[in-house]
Amino acid sequence: MRRIVVVTTGGTIASRWQGNGYAADAAGRDVLAAAAVPEGVETEIVDLFTVNSPRLTTAHQLALLRAVHEVLEDPAVDGVVVTHGTDTLEESAFLLDLHHRDRRPVVLTGAQRPLEAVDGDASGNLYDALLTAANVQDLGALAVFAGRVHAARGTVKTQTLAADAFADPSNTPVGKVGFGRVHILRRPERSEPLALPPVDTVMPRVDMVMHHSDADPLLLEAAVDAGARGVVLVAAGAGNATPDFTAAVGRAVSRGVLVALTTRVPAGPVTPIYAGGGGAVDLVAAGAVPTGTLRAGQARIAVLSALMSSPDPVERTAALHRIAVPSRAAVAA
Repeated sequence: MRRIVVVTTGGTIASRWQGNGYAADAAGRDVLAAAAVPEGVETEIVDLFTVNSPRLTTAHQLALLRAVHEVLEDPAVDGVVVTHGTDTLEESAFLLDLHHRDRRPVVLTGAQRPLEAVDGDASGNLYDALLTAANVQDLGALAVFAGRVHAARGTVKTQTLAADAFADPSNTPVGKVGFGRVHILRRPERSEPLALPPVDTVMPRVDMVMHHSDADPLLLEAAVDAGARGVVLVAAGAGNATPDFTAAVGRAVSRGVLVALTTRVPAGPVTPIYAGGGGAVDLVAAGAVPTGTLRAGQARIAVLSALMSSPDPVERTAALHRIAVPSRAAVAA
């Protein structure tokens, strides 16, 4: 028997009708009862919290991170499944992956339709997640949805309502689930895992600002003035903005703020190509750290983890570089 611990956090997979809409209120035993358990798997439930995922805070996510680590302290556990709301699943999955050193898998799943929906997807996703958690190793944190196995890194929610809600726009799925089997097609790209943040870690404020036509750095500067220790600039194209943004990034970095550079384009890496007009070349020269194919939500998690990794600004910046673009050595490890 493979022993899988299911950590529940709420989300649509735990949602029921409240009279004017759906909200997460189902306990873990009710969520698990919606699915068949694969043969050879025994389950245990940890009800961590029951929250619609747009309401998740850094405190919730760190509680989840610690709960998973506590579960894996038991050598008799073979894997972990986390049921999670889809709106912020990509962020929690990446946080778990950044701090995951164990060979045993952590598999996140959820649903696009409420728990009691006649055409619900909770049962299939949960079955596939349990099967995956019982049969893979050395893949870090994963997201299993609609018969596909996704790496934590790069995977984002691409559909607001459709059942096949997740994809990595810059890469292919790690594997697929079907006919009672898990087929792994590639190994995920991962950075060297970070240490678990201390319990007394001060949770830093990290904000996101998007560039667009007519945009100015007012909101970036407001975030810094409000106490942000990190800012994610969601730029255009391959990571481009304006000279005003370049100057604002330089001022923020001089104040010890960690600035990450991503793009609003769905696929492809941030690449310093354009210079002299606020392009990525200028922004990187001003101190922004390009985040490869990480998009806004995961770039923010990268900044958050880098900030919690060290009190030293130089070490934090180096950590963000390592997270954003894993080295070949880290991938091989």
